[in-house]
Amino acid sequence: MAQVSDLRFLVTPGGSLQGRLRVPGDKSISHRSIMLSAIAEGETHITGFLEGADALATLAAFRRMGVEIDGPREGEVRVRGVGLRGLTAPDGPLDLGNSGTSMRLLSGLLAGQSFATTLIGDASLTKRPMRRVTEPLAAMGARIQTTETGTAPLGIEPVSSLSGMQYAMPVASAQVKSCLLLAGLYADGETCVTEPAPTRDHTERMLTAFGYSVRTQGSRVCLTGGGRLQGCRLRVPADISSAAFFLVGASIAPDSDLTLESVGINPTRVGVINILRLMGADIELIDRRIEGGEPVADIRVRSASLKGIRIPEDQVPLAIDEFPALFIAAACAEGETLLTGAEELRVKESDRIQVMADGLARLGIEAEPRADGMRIVGGTLGSALAAEGGAIDAHGDHRIAMAFAIAGLRASGPVEIQDCLNVETSFPGFASLASGIGLGVREVRA
Repeated sequence: MAQVSDLRFLVTPGGSLQGRLRVPGDKSISHRSIMLSAIAEGETHITGFLEGADALATLAAFRRMGVEIDGPREGEVRVRGVGLRGLTAPDGPLDLGNSGTSMRLLSGLLAGQSFATTLIGDASLTKRPMRRVTEPLAAMGARIQTTETGTAPLGIEPVSSLSGMQYAMPVASAQVKSCLLLAGLYADGETCVTEPAPTRDHTERMLTAFGYSVRTQGSRVCLTGGGRLQGCRLRVPADISSAAFFLVGASIAPDSDLTLESVGINPTRVGVINILRLMGADIELIDRRIEGGEPVADIRVRSASLKGIRIPEDQVPLAIDEFPALFIAAACAEGETLLTGAEELRVKESDRIQVMADGLARLGIEAEPRADGMRIVGGTLGSALAAEGGAIDAHGDHRIAMAFAIAGLRASGPVEIQDCLNVETSFPGFASLASGIGLGVREVRA
């Protein structure tokens, strides 16, 4: 069978979103479930695991370091942990594909090992900044080589020991915080990380689920190295970042009424809900509950008339992965939406500020990219095929591709999105699930 080298989405305009849907498991939690279960003692049983390329790259890396893993089969994985010091040297570089989470978190977990490792990735990942983790790791005593520009490949050399540290993060980042906490498991003494704004706390919650003591006081989180993790049962909730596309889609498409099942509503991840509600969205949280240490709910969303807003900067870290979808909401809202304080979007899988602005312009929307955000004036979405240059280029960014697919609900003509193959990293089966609830999207593979 010929290998697929490109994937395009073709979206017919209009439609509404109706019914019930469970999106795939949370990507952030899926990554962490493999990492922590691998270094725990005993077996961990995981359900709801995301079988996307990014999470599978993490799973494959630990298999290559001697961890026995059964699955995944329909989201079910069993991991036989080797304990904190039981990993073994892989037989070559660990290829993490497109996954920045894998690379940044693994750099911390592997910094204290007794063997050398090299972390590599695809063309997109090797452009993403890694000094934000390698520099504080070096302060703990780690030996990590990067390129001259501070990017991957990362060459991690064994050291006799790491030292705990007190670190105040200059920029809010759950990946940096998690990286240092994982390194802290292998460090002498206490490691404390202080964040300038709240970020997702999945690592802290999951360490506690594995029986590891984590101390949180305000914006500061601490742990002491040398403890033990005990295997357990974990249920991964549906990913709010994947749900975000349908929260926006059902809000902007007339006559929509959609319920998203068992979505994680961790307080550090609900910025997309908060921002959409400020814009006037009709969103209801039903049957709130705790599953696997994480808050979960069913989310019902119905059509609404959205208004442009100035997005509060305190919501930016709580919605950093959801802005491609939120930019589509802003394009369909009445009036102006202004985002500031989001310079992190410049160094995601693509420059999400510039790439979204370019795509919105092709749809006839006034979108002004700025250094740390964007100004968007809501209007009528045209057809990308009618614009000069034709199709929208997703630049290999899964969230850009899905955001513009959702935009088709309000477009005046067909929308074509190119370079969509990486959608499989976070949302395998996106097109088929979306078409099942009313989005006129189909895949074209080459």
